[in-house]
This record gives sequence, structure tokens and C-alpha cells, in this order.
Amino acid sequence: MRAVQLVELAGPEGLRLVEIVEPHDPTRVVIDVHAAGVCFPDLLQTTGSYQMSRELPCVLGLEGAGVVRSAPEGSDLATGRRVAVLTAEGGSWQQTVIADRSSVFPLPDSVSLTAGAGFLVNYLTAHFALDERARYRAGDVVLVHGAGGGLGIAALHIAAALGLETIAVVSNLEKAAVSADSGATHVVMTDGWKQRVQQITNGHGVDIILDPVGGGRFTDSLRSLAPNGRLIVLGFAGGEIPTVKVNRLLLKNISVMGAGWGEYLQTNPGHLARQWKALYPLLESGVLRVPEPTLYPSTHAADALGSVKERSAIGKVALSFD
Repeated sequence: MRAVQLVELAGPEGLRLVEIVEPHDPTRVVIDVHAAGVCFPDLLQTTGSYQMSRELPCVLGLEGAGVVRSAPEGSDLATGRRVAVLTAEGGSWQQTVIADRSSVFPLPDSVSLTAGAGFLVNYLTAHFALDERARYRAGDVVLVHGAGGGLGIAALHIAAALGLETIAVVSNLEKAAVSADSGATHVVMTDGWKQRVQQITNGHGVDIILDPVGGGRFTDSLRSLAPNGRLIVLGFAGGEIPTVKVNRLLLKNISVMGAGWGEYLQTNPGHLARQWKALYPLLESGVLRVPEPTLYPSTHAADALGSVKERSAIGKVALSFD
């Protein structure tokens, strides 16, 4: 079968499209992959910068979607069932994957296979950040940095489905349009964003900030929090890892928290099922929308990952394996 492997730690240029032996395990679910998600941790793995290193060569990809070919006897998954799958172990950038039943999620008819391919990592991370870490409350105002990227758009959709007001911070007009279409209540540009937020909130500030970017705007984010506000660190797509002068936390009783969804699941494995139970009805009813990703053929995996590296991608990026 076809697979995209990382063969050297050289960034996206270290990827190769290869033929490998198809996996098989009668005790696990076998899925024929239609499309596979591309995300920032994949990029970090190509340079050895991710917190979990893997022996080369390895297949990248944390998530995908496809059709069940077979499942263990007694499983509730029938052959032909459309599913999304988490594939942290073996990678999703290949034509066939195997996974434990706990990592396979039946998709409602409202979600296409291409959209489902990029749903799990970003949307469950955003839900974890708002629900488990920020402990959102009705009436909270949520600011989302990097709102035109895959995680940012997922955060806007999740917040909208939960009935929360949002402020999207974006770097260009194209991303502004996508953020508005993704449920953002307000959209502001990165230049002068702090002043606009103060205007929108009448000087009160926002209750929750979701920040996958980091970098130089971090201190202004702290200043933009309302009393008892929570800043949730999701990553450092901007490159620079900021520091906190903790005396700032005392001024308005604000908090800075990390949201490491994957790490949390390692010690709280039941949380994944609880998240799916909460989100599936929203997906099925259409209250939670999942947009189509920017789709690249598997032969252009380096270009797909390059768009994440250059932060030129609008929304989610995925690879097609059909």
C-alpha cells in the first residue's frame, strides 16, 4: 500500500511516498483511509522538535477518516461504516490503518469523510481547552488567536456551538472572511488587536483567551483578560515561547493554563469517550459544523506540510489517499 514516510529530520523535504506492507491485526479495527489530517505536531516531528520522538523511517499523521474493512468479532462496527480514527501509534498517512476500538469514532451523515479526516485533533483539543481547562460558563467572551488556522477555526466552531461570544484575531482579510463564516462574533486584525478588543468589550476585557500562537502578543493577551480571566496555552505556532511575569496574575486574579490534550488522555483515557458523547449530538444535529479541509493528494504531502510551516494554510489541511 501507499504511505507517506518521514525518512530524515529535514522538515517537509524529509517526506517520501513509499510502498509498505499493509497492516493486519484481527484483534483491532482495520480501516481503509479516504483522507488523513495534517497538523502542527506533524511539522514538529519532521525536525525532531516534537515532545515524543519516533524511530525513522515512520509514517506521520495523528488522525484520518475512512471506511471500516473489518472489526473484531462482537464489535459494534460493521464493515462499510464511515469512521474517524486517531492513529498516534502507526500514523494515518497511509492507505490502510489499524486501531483499537476506543480510537475509532463513527461519523454522522452530516460529516463527510474529508471533513472527518481533520476533525478529531483540532476540535477535541478546542473542546478540551474550553470545557476541561477554562471551565467555560454561559456568557463568557472568548478570544481566539490564530483564528484562521485549523485549530483556530475549530475553536470558533466549538465556541459557537456552546453559545459563546467570540473574537477572532487574524492576519489577513482572507482569514477574516473564513473566521466570520466559522461563527466568530467579531473579527479583528493582528495590527491593533488589543485596542479593538478593549473597544468591543467596553474596557472590560475577555474571559477566555485561546492561544496557539505564542510570541510577542502574549503580554498584551494577559492585559486583555477580564478579572478572573483564563489564558489557555495551546502551542507556539509563532515560534517564540513567551514567559510570564507572575505578578501580573495577581492584578486581576487571572490564570495561565496549558491545554495538552494528547498528554491529558494518557492519564485520563476515559475523557476521550466523554468528549465524543458530548460532541456527537452537536455534529449530528448540525449545530457543530465541520468545514471541508484544503485537500492535497498524498503525492504532495510536502506541499501540504509546507503550507502549515509557512502559516499560509486557511483552515484545516488534509491528504487524500483515494
